[in-house]
Amino acid sequence: MRTKVTFVELTAYEGVLPLATGYLQAYASQVPEIAAECSFEIYSRWAAGDRLAVAEELIGKDSDVYALSCYLWNMGIVRWLLDRVYEHHPDAQFILGGPQVMNHIQDYVSADRENVVVCNGEGERTFLAYLRQVVSGDMDLHEVPGVSYWRDGELVTTPRAERIVDLNEIPSAFTTGVFEPGKYSSAILETNRGCPYNCGFCAWGAATNDKVYKFDDNRVREDIAWISANQFGSVFIADANWGISPRDVEFTKYIVEQKDRYGYPRRVDMAAAKNRPDRMAVITETLAKGGLTTSQTVSLQTMDSHTLDMVQRSNIRLSAYTTLQTTLREKGINSNVELIWPLPGETLETYQKGITELCRLRADVIMVYPQLLLHNTPIYKQRDVFGVQTARVPSEVAEADVVLSTNWVTTSEYEEGVWFAYAMHALYNVRGLYYLANYLDRNGIATFADVYANAARYFKNRPDAAVTQYFADSVKNLGNYDFRDSGMVAHMVLHAHREEFDELLARFVRTQPWWTNENAQAAFELDLLARPYIYAEPMRTPGYEFRHIRCERIDDYRLSMTLPPAIGELLAELDLIGYEGPVPREVLMEQKTARKLPYMDELGTAANALYCQGMFVCLRDYLPTFVAVPAPANGGR
Repeated sequence: MRTKVTFVELTAYEGVLPLATGYLQAYASQVPEIAAECSFEIYSRWAAGDRLAVAEELIGKDSDVYALSCYLWNMGIVRWLLDRVYEHHPDAQFILGGPQVMNHIQDYVSADRENVVVCNGEGERTFLAYLRQVVSGDMDLHEVPGVSYWRDGELVTTPRAERIVDLNEIPSAFTTGVFEPGKYSSAILETNRGCPYNCGFCAWGAATNDKVYKFDDNRVREDIAWISANQFGSVFIADANWGISPRDVEFTKYIVEQKDRYGYPRRVDMAAAKNRPDRMAVITETLAKGGLTTSQTVSLQTMDSHTLDMVQRSNIRLSAYTTLQTTLREKGINSNVELIWPLPGETLETYQKGITELCRLRADVIMVYPQLLLHNTPIYKQRDVFGVQTARVPSEVAEADVVLSTNWVTTSEYEEGVWFAYAMHALYNVRGLYYLANYLDRNGIATFADVYANAARYFKNRPDAAVTQYFADSVKNLGNYDFRDSGMVAHMVLHAHREEFDELLARFVRTQPWWTNENAQAAFELDLLARPYIYAEPMRTPGYEFRHIRCERIDDYRLSMTLPPAIGELLAELDLIGYEGPVPREVLMEQKTARKLPYMDELGTAANALYCQGMFVCLRDYLPTFVAVPAPANGGR
């Protein structure tokens, strides 16, 4: 009988094509003896799905080999499944691979499970050598490079396999028929492997920190054409630095060409090249003009030079990122800046100062992610030196350890920083107090950091509002780990609890020392009127007594406003008024409707939050527009 091999890949999102296991199957199948002796099946499911159903299906397959891909987002469920399947098939062979388990067999495999093996690096050559031992029946794992396993209570680790230099050694998982057409909606594309950087928080560069090896140009084009022809709605480019090579520009153009031919894909996401703002600007503009990009991520991680040194990221020019962000803004292309809190070396003060700098640079969106202590990273190896303390995210699916303190940040300061991030997100990203904060900072009255820190303290002491209760629960339960977290805040602030949030902000601003400034009051009124809508819905009239801005509703989406001179000037300084010449006081504001979907009650809050997560980083696509109305000639006489 043929050896039955089942690959198990539990994805972070539904419908994601399991490229890693596809490579393993394609690589092993090219060897005649393996192709003849083995039958392969890729079992791919959403990690947060029905675990009982998944366990039952895997047990029912009665496979000879179970190969499981292990990541922090699925390790909780993988542990659980491994125990269940092992209990029913103790004589089967199991091999675990992926960044969460490599070099960490002691954490996942007990010494009595001698038939459970861990792969410690690039998988293709190791897995082929492993299958040869399974098929032969010898199971001499000394002959398999790059694995760890237990024998007679002793841990055995074989020398790591050499990296694959000629990536064309790996057959395409797309064009060789590994994947069933129509089964997946999101594709992963890899054009090279390797990362020349060794950032302390990242397992990507730490795993290679070496030369970047490339797939052949024609091979990449064939993969792109297959993805497009098979109607994948979205593509994630899994290179560590898309744009590091000039050919990436040409590949980007080819993706657009295929989209024009087949209508797919409709969205492309990537990890941008660290030091090529010029090339990334071309790539992003190409995708934007082709209708293929939503928002370009700018992965700063920190604005503090000392922290960059501490996390071995100082060789990545901060100026390159800020140049890219500025270029994208000038071209009208959506972008979002990523930060990590708290990295070694970062203090609460430098973190808040960095966010103020980004606000002054007019970053479209600023995303603050928790620092996760990842296996096999430089920070993980130096966690005692840096004083890193963590807490495990309460999840049955994931296995994420969030950094709560370092030598530079106490646990209470960490929590203060998370509250600050939530305040900034609600007030800057989704425009709760965008115009007011800009007015105060530009006029030297209060910095962005002052506004957000004071708001965070106020929110913390007002747990009666739905939004502030969400913040408090998230800080307590590490909810900022959830990838839908920012979308949930956008959903609440811009839709579900909009009126309640208006009242919360009105109470907050009245407690501040600058509230006696009439222009600050007018800026707040503009914030109430101009806050965007993330769903397709008519404008709502704020329940507030307007004293400085006179407004008249034209229809469900348009509003005529008369502004004080200082507020008209503020809109002009922010490049938000479509008019040349002196700034008039009469302004027409229109809420956009294109690309928005209505709130989908039948899908539930989680699905709508996911929609909001994708929308709010596309800020320019849903912010209202302002058009200045020129004053009549001769003052209207």
